[in-house]
Amino acid sequence: MKIDWAALGSVFGVSLSATVALVALFTLGLVGLSKHETATEQGGAATLARSGAYACFALVAAAVGYGIYLIVS
Repeated sequence: MKIDWAALGSVFGVSLSATVALVALFTLGLVGLSKHETATEQGGAATLARSGAYACFALVAAAVGYGIYLIVS
């Protein structure tokens, strides 16, 4: 049995990059929700922060759904 180390390294690199990207997007969503709560407590309206947070969460959900699709098919 021969292991293709270049392919294994490539898979590791892509999975690590995807994981970091998903965590960063989810964190941006949480920061957006936090900014929305802070602005609401101060009497302002932060619809842009809420919309950005929802967009980040939608992108994370789409990426997870695509990953599940790739695994199933």
